[in-house]
Amino acid sequence: MQPALWLARHGETEWTLARRHTGRTDIPLTAAGEAVARDALARKLAGVTFDLVLSSPLRRARDTARLAGFDPEIDDRLRELDYGDYEGVTTADIQRERPGWDLWTGGCPGGESVEEVGARMDALIAERLRANGERVLVFGHGHALRILAARWVGLPAREGRVLLLAPAAVGVMGAEHDSPAVERWGV
Repeated sequence: MQPALWLARHGETEWTLARRHTGRTDIPLTAAGEAVARDALARKLAGVTFDLVLSSPLRRARDTARLAGFDPEIDDRLRELDYGDYEGVTTADIQRERPGWDLWTGGCPGGESVEEVGARMDALIAERLRANGERVLVFGHGHALRILAARWVGLPAREGRVLLLAPAAVGVMGAEHDSPAVERWGV
């Protein structure tokens, strides 16, 4: 039996609403983010048994897990991409200074590259997520989870750009004929 990986993005925060890059800043969920985690996300995950539940150490992910009914083990590798000098800044603001800038190819001065996050995810996959037949649930962040999904299926980290994942949305990674695959996305 092939392993399955369920990815749950944290609920909404004030910075999510403002479209500000939120990496290392540890901000709380909004009241609406809490409600969606407690209600809609909990319903999406209800009735599914997981062998392992992991979360980013940042409270927006931990709180989402708890509100959805889980007590996750913390794994620091699930933290969001470090946006460095772009922490708290919107893409539109960055592009005023750097026309055409794109996170996936342009990088973040003073922060992490997409490839560095990909290496983190590769280690996590190898060490914790590829156990034979285990179903793992991960609570994390938009960009990091998109990179994790890309690496799960063997794509370069930058290809996570094509996998949009809204707050409190779920992606399910599995396999077909022993080859890693996206089973469902953005549920």
